[in-house]
Formats: sequence, C-alpha cells, structure tokens
Amino acid sequence: MTAPRLALIGTGGHGRGHLAQGIRLHEQGAVRLVAVADPHPPTADELPDGVERFTGGAELIAQAGADVAVICTPIHTHFELAAAALEAGMDVLLEKPTTATLDEFERLASLADRTGRLVQIGFQSLGSAAIGLIRSRVAAGEIGEVLRYSATGAWVRNDAYWARSAWAGTRTLDGRVVADGVLTNPLAHATATALALAGKTRAADVLSLEVDLWRAADIEADDTSVAIFDLGGVRLTTAVTLAAVARTDPYVEVVGSDGSFRLWYTIDVVERRDATGRVLETIRTERADLLENLLAARVGDEELFAPIADTGAFMRLVDCVVEAPAPRPVAASSLEVVDDEQGRHLVITGIEEQLDLALRHERTFSELGSAFTAAT
Repeated sequence: MTAPRLALIGTGGHGRGHLAQGIRLHEQGAVRLVAVADPHPPTADELPDGVERFTGGAELIAQAGADVAVICTPIHTHFELAAAALEAGMDVLLEKPTTATLDEFERLASLADRTGRLVQIGFQSLGSAAIGLIRSRVAAGEIGEVLRYSATGAWVRNDAYWARSAWAGTRTLDGRVVADGVLTNPLAHATATALALAGKTRAADVLSLEVDLWRAADIEADDTSVAIFDLGGVRLTTAVTLAAVARTDPYVEVVGSDGSFRLWYTIDVVERRDATGRVLETIRTERADLLENLLAARVGDEELFAPIADTGAFMRLVDCVVEAPAPRPVAASSLEVVDDEQGRHLVITGIEEQLDLALRHERTFSELGSAFTAAT
C-alpha cells in the first residue's frame, strides 16, 4: 500500500513537535512527507529530500496534493485552512481549539460530513488509555455515586509569552475572533479531558454554562477563570490560572461518594483516592499518538480519539467565553511582579487556594468573594 502523502501547516512553536513526528513517520515509511508551510519554513537541509516548502497554508493546500494535513496555526485561521483542506480531499489533524467560534465549528463539522473526510482535533490527552480505564472503573461503582467532575491547572506565563505574537492574549484581532485565553487555549485540555471522562463531549450534552473571567496580565483575554458546566444531574467545574507562583501538573478528577479518581493528564498518571483524599493506588498509563491514530482510522483499523463532533461540548465553552463580557482586571493589591528563572511574570496572591475552593464548592471566584476580585 502506498504511504499517504503528509503536509504540515505551521512548523514553528508547537508545530515543531508535529514536524519532528512527521519526519519520524516519513523515515519509518508510514507516510510520505511532501510539503510544509510556515511564514518561516524549515530549511531544505532540515527536511527529507523532495519536500516542498511554502510560506502560506492556502498555497500548500492548493498545490501540494497531500492526503493528510496537520494544521498548527493561530486559532483564527483554523476554520479557513481546515475547510480548504477538506475541500481538497485531505483528512485533517487540526490543533485545538477546533475553531474560534461555535458557528465556525458547526460549519466545519458539516463540511467534514459532506466530504466524508476525517477531522481529528489536537487534544493529545484524549489519546490516553487513562480515560477508558477511569470510565470503566467508575461505571463499576468503585467510587460510589458520582458527585462532580473537576478540572484545574496552575501555570506560569511570563511577559515574553504574551509578546510572542500579535494574536497572543487577544479576544479579537483585526475584527476576527481569536479567543486566546486560559480556558480556550493554554489549559483547554483540562476541560476537554474532563468532558471525555464524563462522557459528555457533544454540544447538546451541555445544558447550561457559566464563566467567570479575570486577567492578571495586561491582555484582552482571560488568564484566570472558572467555568461551571451543567451536564445533567452532575456538574463540571474548571478552575485555571496562568498567574501561579510556579507551574504544577494539571489534573482532572471524578469525585464520588466513596472516593475519587484523579488523572494528571499531561503525564498519564491515575490516582485512586479515598473520601479523605488519601492515595490508595497509582497507575501509569500509555498514550497513543493522534496522527498515528488518524492514519489508522483512514484505513478502518481504529476509531478517532478526538473526532470533530466530540469537541462540540468544548466549543460550547469557547462560545460562552467569546460572548461573555471582557475579563475583569485582578485587584492590584492581590498582584505581585516576580522576576525569576521563569522570567518576569505576575502572581495572584493565594490563587492556588482559590482554585481548590472553586473546585470543592463548585463556585466561581466572584461567588467565593476571592480577594483578587475586589473592586479597585
């Protein structure tokens, strides 16, 4: 069987990982890497022989004749590039978030149905075996009745991060929706993974949704937020920040009447805990690669881990963030400027404790009366 022709659109930043994976699969004979596109594409010496180089994704799609495209570009370009790739007969691995708006998501999902092409969304954590393991053990009653779902992450983003591009930290750019906030981009995997654990991944699974958006940095988008989903009989609370003292591993959790399962989703570690939080069992799981899964799905050997339709519930969050009022600035009295090995960054005093309170009480920062929400 002839190896599928692979094209990579966006090879800088996070795209460097896709480039390395594409070259590895090319060398293994699993794909034939035929083209790359980036405003600053890799040099010919960095690529296998014969790979075409473009500076624009649209140009590559029109000329490269690929079978599969990996698209890792700014959020507001996702719809147009993915739609063009589908129309050109390509299957697509599209970085998260799926699109910048719910309308774009619905149009892209319809286009995938019409063309019969596959669209995998780049939520890498959904390739983890931990998700199926936790769901099966919860269904077996190991933690009793499910009471709630939680998702959280406390990361650091320094000044350089927000200055890395014109679209970084924006809600809109040149009249186009971007939505580059903590809930929808850097810590998007938290919510998406929790929704997968709950088995509530379609848009219709979300009965209602509330967001509480704040910003420590001088940006348009949110960097410290809570989202609360009503999933029908149970709720999911996501509480996240990019203004922590130090980066810690994010996790998602299913809390039951007799204990909980906590998944540290970036490292694929599962903990079973008792009702007091004591760790009873630790399990390390494997994670499958999303591009390899897409290649297997093309020939009918596997189902997609993150098909576009199963990101509908997450896109409800994107839509809610986009439609919400602009994030409010954190009270200056709760902010500290830190310059350390992580660079110059802002820290919200006591934010880690506030994240924990939001999860345990299923409340927003505003409802909790968190100190940093005080009017300035």
